[in-house]
Amino acid sequence: MNDAVGVRLDQWLWAARFYKSRALAKAAIENGQVLVGGQRAKAARTIKSGDLLHIDKHGEQVYDVTVIRCENKRVSAPIAQTFYAETADSIARRAELHAQQQAARDMVHYPNRRPDKRDRRQIRAFRHGE
Repeated sequence: MNDAVGVRLDQWLWAARFYKSRALAKAAIENGQVLVGGQRAKAARTIKSGDLLHIDKHGEQVYDVTVIRCENKRVSAPIAQTFYAETADSIARRAELHAQQQAARDMVHYPNRRPDKRDRRQIRAFRHGE
């Protein structure tokens, strides 16, 4: 347990299960997808309890979290969720994004079966303008 000392940023992101490997965490940090206190940081930066992190995972999942525990060992997901506290704005933003994605999925109509020979002819005619 490294609560008093602090831990490397890439190790903490891996231990808190934001990324599957330290290499992915390091790449995200280098690409500016992880900000510490609103500023870019290096992978070796030491973070402590109370630091504010902004984690952008390709625009799909954007987290604003406050570090609660500094750990460098990967643990199970329920325990890893105790390492940080997500801000209310971040939770609301992710819920809104999820609702938008669900609405977009509901608007798409998928067929109940594969196209038969007649359907394939109609698709081919439509695509080629016949």
